Amino acid sequence: MRDVKDAVAEGPLTTIDAAGFHRWCAASLDVLRRHQRDIDELNVFPVPDGDTGTNMVATVTAGLHALEAGEVVDLSEALRRFARGALLGARGNSGVIIAQFFRGLADSWLHRSEGAAAADASAVVIGLRVAADACRAAVAVPTEGTMLSIADAAADAVARLGGESLDVVVTAACQGASQAVELSPQQLPALARAGVVDSGGFGLALVLDALVAVVCGEPTGRPQAAADLEGRPRGGTGAAERETGSDEFSYEVQYLLDAPSEEVERLRLRLTGLGDSLVVVGTGLRDETRAGEHQTWNVHVHVNDVGAAIEAGIEAGRPHRISVTRFADGHDHGHGHSGTEEHAPYDTEPAAGEVSRAVVAVAGGTGLAELFAAEGAHPVASSPPSTHELLTAMRSTGAAEVILLPNEGSSQSVADSAAELARAEGLHVSVVPTRSPVQALAALAVREPSRRFDDDVIAMAEAAGACRFGALAVAARVALTTAGRCEPGDVLGLAEGDVVIIGSDPAAVACELLDRMCAAGGELVTLVTGAGLSEAAVGRVTAHLASRWPMVEVCCYQGGQRRNPLLVGVE
Repeated sequence: MRDVKDAVAEGPLTTIDAAGFHRWCAASLDVLRRHQRDIDELNVFPVPDGDTGTNMVATVTAGLHALEAGEVVDLSEALRRFARGALLGARGNSGVIIAQFFRGLADSWLHRSEGAAAADASAVVIGLRVAADACRAAVAVPTEGTMLSIADAAADAVARLGGESLDVVVTAACQGASQAVELSPQQLPALARAGVVDSGGFGLALVLDALVAVVCGEPTGRPQAAADLEGRPRGGTGAAERETGSDEFSYEVQYLLDAPSEEVERLRLRLTGLGDSLVVVGTGLRDETRAGEHQTWNVHVHVNDVGAAIEAGIEAGRPHRISVTRFADGHDHGHGHSGTEEHAPYDTEPAAGEVSRAVVAVAGGTGLAELFAAEGAHPVASSPPSTHELLTAMRSTGAAEVILLPNEGSSQSVADSAAELARAEGLHVSVVPTRSPVQALAALAVREPSRRFDDDVIAMAEAAGACRFGALAVAARVALTTAGRCEPGDVLGLAEGDVVIIGSDPAAVACELLDRMCAAGGELVTLVTGAGLSEAAVGRVTAHLASRWPMVEVCCYQGGQRRNPLLVGVE
């Protein structure tokens, strides 16, 4: 059976250049698609984290789309494009790991051959080792008998080769991976009990088989694991343990996160305490990433407290493309569940006469309070509020479930303390750590009380995280800011809390701030005016938006806040 057809158009190869790498990626997608159902059906776990084959296909598809988005001039550019695209599009645990495999190759090859036209056999040997190590480093609790072991086996199989040609190297790697797939049931008891091999490892072996096909110029046939698949039972009908962790966690949470590496290290620690199957990988390649710089990370974890997992991401940076899967969805738990109770931590039904759910939002002005009230929230006028004021506001709603919106960084710790006290009284509280009232407006716009509590929290957190925020402020003293020295009375333009513009004319600073924020993309701009901004200045700002950004919808409200003449949100 020929697993790879159109993608294998020529060969054999002695080195892998940009065109050869492209052909390998296309061949990998082709072979994964052909075996997608086979890989999906190898899943033996009663609470699966998605379909492995489907996730791997989606991940490689994202990488290939990024690679083909424009003309590729050299191998370095091809590696960067595919690695970043795959990591941004990675789905599920297996998707993140296969993306990390390609990122490891990219890191190694870029480090060895920046500016070189192609990667030779020795580069492949070293690259496979770096790729295997990268996969293992991305997983919080590595488990043998999984994709990690198969990647290690491929690297080990070529580590002792010296001076061999490229075709010999990639063939040895493929054979090592295929043999490791066959041995995976010996390493993971769950696989042995079900009589199957590891699904993600099988997918990785197919990717390496595609590499052999491209290098040698013709398909070499399926890995032995594929041949043996015909005689093996499919997964999904037997009770077995998870690949990693335990089945006590009912939700898979995955999102992209824009954050510096220092914040991500703290995020890892927090998520480790919330669940298992934690995988966090960054899209920045090794030579491109500097300390303190933001990059995009793909975060994957299994938890019960969905809200806490997303809150942790918002505290670390800006999460987006948030995806939550409830493992019980779409699966028959009439068998194969080992008697494990299905978790539904947010299915609390309110007692008779209780309001089911309420939102409490911190408001820094009378106009903001009216805006929040019009959206169905309970505003707290003090800014910043005390713990007692927030606790009193939550009690006064009469709701069993409360979503708390602090709306500024200085109120976050107070909101967390108030939430803990409210939980001790029996209320079900989740804090969506909004850092600006415009993020609260974005969150309230998607609120749906008829949804499950955790689903509502997810939707509101995603909307808040997708809203970039800015503001005008007036300097009260001399200070050295990230934009330079400011004097008392200067108008400051802030983006995400950082001073980026210093000027004297509020309207001019606002226009420059909006240009910067809209240049990063956006369809809706929200303006909330406060004390100190004249109607004429507001008119200049809205006219500028209509002229410079005609496709952007603009909503303008009177907030009445004293601290910031203008609040800005871009979604």
